[in-house]
Amino acid sequence: MKKVFHKVLSILMAVVVLFSTMSFTIDMHYCGDSLVDFSFIQKVKTCGMEKAQATFSCENPALSEKSCCTDKQVLKEGQDDLKLSLDHLTFEHQVFVVSFSYSYLNIFEVTEFTVDSFFDYPPPFIERDVQVLHQTFLI
Repeated sequence: MKKVFHKVLSILMAVVVLFSTMSFTIDMHYCGDSLVDFSFIQKVKTCGMEKAQATFSCENPALSEKSCCTDKQVLKEGQDDLKLSLDHLTFEHQVFVVSFSYSYLNIFEVTEFTVDSFFDYPPPFIERDVQVLHQTFLI
């Protein structure tokens, strides 16, 4: 269960990183107030009113002033720099990071030998086994 949870969590984190760094564009074409077409990948298809507007503008210049069709583009910029730079740290912060890491790593220093003081002394002499004598056993 724990392995499955870790795999699902790692895949979820990879998807979050992917979508936070990815840029995308949504193109939309409106004719008046109604949405005619939208697209994520390619250019939107128009409703054909631009061609009709161009023919009317040749005949009557007053109609060419305002078009009923509009194109909108929504652009979502992704994050380009994921690496955290350490060049903006002050000298005091750098000293703190170095001293903290040095002291943290030295906490787990392994000793090479152990000093056992009981090797020089013999074990105590047992005259009688008290547990057996009184019949008291820990279960």
